[in-house]
Amino acid sequence: MREFISTTQDGHVAVVTITNPPLNQLSAALLVELEAEIERLDADDATRAVVLRGGGERAFVAGADIKEFPALREPAAGEGAGSARGIQRVGHRMDAARKPFVAAIQGYCLGGGLELAMCCDVRVCADDAQLGQPEVKLGLIPGGGGTQRLPRLVGPGRAALMNLGGEFVDAPTAYAWGLVEKVVPRDELDEAALAIARSFAARSPHAIAVLRELARTTRDLPLEEGLRREADGFRRCIASDDGLEGITAFIEKREPDFTHD
Repeated sequence: MREFISTTQDGHVAVVTITNPPLNQLSAALLVELEAEIERLDADDATRAVVLRGGGERAFVAGADIKEFPALREPAAGEGAGSARGIQRVGHRMDAARKPFVAAIQGYCLGGGLELAMCCDVRVCADDAQLGQPEVKLGLIPGGGGTQRLPRLVGPGRAALMNLGGEFVDAPTAYAWGLVEKVVPRDELDEAALAIARSFAARSPHAIAVLRELARTTRDLPLEEGLRREADGFRRCIASDDGLEGITAFIEKREPDFTHD
């Protein structure tokens, strides 16, 4: 029985809800459940995209469970829940997945919550959201990817403002900085995230997986090597069943029926 994670299906889109009142803090047990659910969904042929959302009204995820932090001072407790390693492990599994992820962010999205959202391919944000990496206020640093993913999204200067100061940014600022891709009224958030995920789910699962692979593995490569890998990915797609179906459907002036991963 899962205590913190619930999933509903909307066609080929899985909607995963994190529920840990009052603010959906990432405990060790929650992260174990979330990683297992991502593993399950990535292996599920009926699921082609995933929406990640927070339950309740107040938060997407307002960080790790700080009550568990004292145990992390002990070397034997290194794999503790809200630990950086726990969040990083979930992020690593999301990176390796063949399915795309869309974050639906409302209320507070802080610390480990923002790190989790940054593991998603696209972030949709309610207009009331507050995003931040406040770990420095506890004498800590972001440890679930915040020092690495944040500057890649917003640039080193803006990441420094957030990481060194620990202050929150509002939804319009997050959008202007490229931290989120869309801002909508709160009551439109779930549908906006679903619409994006449905559009991903309608595409070739094989091509989506190759695109995610290239995004993950070529980001820091020289241009020449990145282009070489892109060309290899294109060849793999055009040789796939989905590639044949897409080309045939275009020539026959019909919608493609992508069924092959």
